[in-house]
Amino acid sequence: MTRAPHRARSADLYAVLAAALLVLLAVLVGRHLQDAYRVLFVHWPPLFADWDPHVGPGTPAAVLVAAAVVAYGPNLAERLPWRGLLAAAFGACLAWTWSLALVDGWRRGVAGRLTSPNEYLTVIGRFHDIPATLRDFTHHIVSGTPAPWPAHIAGHPPAATLTFVLLDRVGLSGGGWAGAWCITVGSSACVAVLVAVRALAAERLARRAAPFLVMAPAAVWVGASADGYFAAVAAWAVALLALAVTGRSMTGWAAGAGLLYGLTCYLSYGLTLFALIGAAVLVLGRRRVRARPVVLVPLVAGAAVVPVVFTLAGFDWSEGYRLLVTRYYQGVGGTRPYGYWVWANLACTVVVIGPAAVAGLRRAGAALLRRRTTDSAPVRLAFLVAVALVALLVADVSGMSKAETERIWLPFAMWLLPAAAFLPRPRVWLAAQALLALLVNHLLFTGW
Repeated sequence: MTRAPHRARSADLYAVLAAALLVLLAVLVGRHLQDAYRVLFVHWPPLFADWDPHVGPGTPAAVLVAAAVVAYGPNLAERLPWRGLLAAAFGACLAWTWSLALVDGWRRGVAGRLTSPNEYLTVIGRFHDIPATLRDFTHHIVSGTPAPWPAHIAGHPPAATLTFVLLDRVGLSGGGWAGAWCITVGSSACVAVLVAVRALAAERLARRAAPFLVMAPAAVWVGASADGYFAAVAAWAVALLALAVTGRSMTGWAAGAGLLYGLTCYLSYGLTLFALIGAAVLVLGRRRVRARPVVLVPLVAGAAVVPVVFTLAGFDWSEGYRLLVTRYYQGVGGTRPYGYWVWANLACTVVVIGPAAVAGLRRAGAALLRRRTTDSAPVRLAFLVAVALVALLVADVSGMSKAETERIWLPFAMWLLPAAAFLPRPRVWLAAQALLALLVNHLLFTGW
């Protein structure tokens, strides 16, 4: 009776060891390529980071939050009322993300993140006439055009930049407010994933996943990057769709899910791949969808709102993406070797999700392989996680994400983390997650 659990734990450790070796190989090969040929354009491959051992004002808080979640997180996740758990998870995730960001100090860790030359706040002055700027947006994407957009603005549809323009218009101007927005909204992705897992799989699995969603190494990059904000919008689109196909009030949730998915596509071109995760939700909720197919009407209608608004305002999404591909290959994206990044990106993902999620993914794969029914909660969760992994792999093979995927793929990484719900002895795995995040944040300066 004890052999099966022992074999499972051994397989978990082998999976983590293999992932660690992948990261080590990416570091060694990347270091050689960068030193010999200067083709990676990152200082500490595979991460976009610099070697910079340091401590900061957030260090004591980060250690205390980590210790508290490891010691009390699993028990509280089991005992708190559901709404209390959601509130506690959001609060703990906020504390964890803020403390990690402040390890680098207020200016370098938060307020200065979105004010660097390639970031969104540098172009707010060019949006004094928003409709005119949207009509003219695609004329400045390609390098060599008059006043080309900085890299991050050119690399995303205009809803990304417009978010920070609107924050500025309502009086929340400057890098401090922008960083606080990304951290606060980004931390809510934890709650969205919990809501979806409970609706699609089981509350007990959501409760087991909660501490791992809080103690995610991904928080290093959520604070404070715009991609953390994108991850939350995408996560809530999935969560609302999960509620639509499992709850009583289908129409409102479906319309909200569609609206947020449409916004997601206008925050980042690559996040159109969340349609795959949305399709997985519809598969898991197929009984309700078959019983009430009308739910697809508000879903599609909601998804059309943001595209219609931006199209009427003069922005052509397909033209923007076509020009982005040109811009991408004009810059370092055209020089960075696909043959390295197509697997080194996965090493970045290992660092973002941590050893617990790696072991959890192994268990999710095993659950799918030995499934007897698709109605069991573990199989449903494993299916959701597997589809998220497929979406990430599609992004990988596209070649449009070479480097910086520890930040760019945050939206996908959030849906790999619930796999840790399959693990026994959660405190041991939580401690490993916390240690990885603390080491990354204190030994490296993670820029973008």
